[in-house]
Amino acid sequence: MMPCCMSIRISALSGRISIGVHFLEIRACDSSRKLRSVPVRYQPPDSLLRLRCLRTSTSRRTQTLENTMIQHLNLAGKVAFVQGGSRGIGAAIVQRLAKEGAAVAFTYVSSEEAALEIQGSITANGGHALAIRADSADEKAIRQAIQTAAENLGGLDILVNNAGVLAIAPLNEFTMQDFDRTLAINVRSVFIASQEAARHMGEGGRIINIGSTNADRMPFAGGAIYAMSKSALVGLTKGLARDLGPQGITVNNVQPGPVDTDMNPGHGEFAESLKAMMAIPRYGKSEEIASFVAYLAGPEAGYITGASLTIDGGFGA
Repeated sequence: MMPCCMSIRISALSGRISIGVHFLEIRACDSSRKLRSVPVRYQPPDSLLRLRCLRTSTSRRTQTLENTMIQHLNLAGKVAFVQGGSRGIGAAIVQRLAKEGAAVAFTYVSSEEAALEIQGSITANGGHALAIRADSADEKAIRQAIQTAAENLGGLDILVNNAGVLAIAPLNEFTMQDFDRTLAINVRSVFIASQEAARHMGEGGRIINIGSTNADRMPFAGGAIYAMSKSALVGLTKGLARDLGPQGITVNNVQPGPVDTDMNPGHGEFAESLKAMMAIPRYGKSEEIASFVAYLAGPEAGYITGASLTIDGGFGA
């Protein structure tokens, strides 16, 4: 049989390349010069298979990137309350949670101008923010602020206890007034806010305390009471995690090292001596702490609870 004409049809190659065995339809003339179709199995060449694999891999990477971009708004539809959110680390946390899609209420005491500026900036960018004046040393003010946030923003999913004070003095000069205020804000307010917030939270709730690496290492004199207050958060966090775990609420403690804020500026009295103690000899940025808080507040951190997580540039290494 001598072929007098031939046509090839590979339907699988029209539009998309697909891996597998294809069939070619060869039309040939036999000795009677009648046309008949002869099916022939066709295996795509290796180069075609490699091209298909490349396209598949690229498509998957593109899809992964698209999913990542969609999931970047990890906190869309969530409501957060940040205790002490008008300055420093607190301000960075408020802005990061809002960037992740959460509606954010936060407290301030004296820095009203800064608080309103943050609220306005978030609102101007399409977010939801609510600045509330409340002293973290005042139990009634804390509870009322959380209730106000829940009522105005439609519930509560995330609590960040960031309010804190730093009083440094030698033991024989440390006043009981400073002692009581340190514990009232650094410890007592965390318990009060957690108790109140838990009443508004359901499955997936998050409580994140902002402690300090000084809970593990206080390298200079005069910081005994501050270190004690931050050490207390380690135990409180573990206990609250046990209490609230059955409700699906996680509780964690973030322990920053030296961070450049107005409380502990990167050019301050202790800066150079602290940098010398660090594996990464620089102060941290508020945004670096905020990014980790946002992770703990998100869906990917659902199995982390009762943990004290240190971010200190190797200060304690």
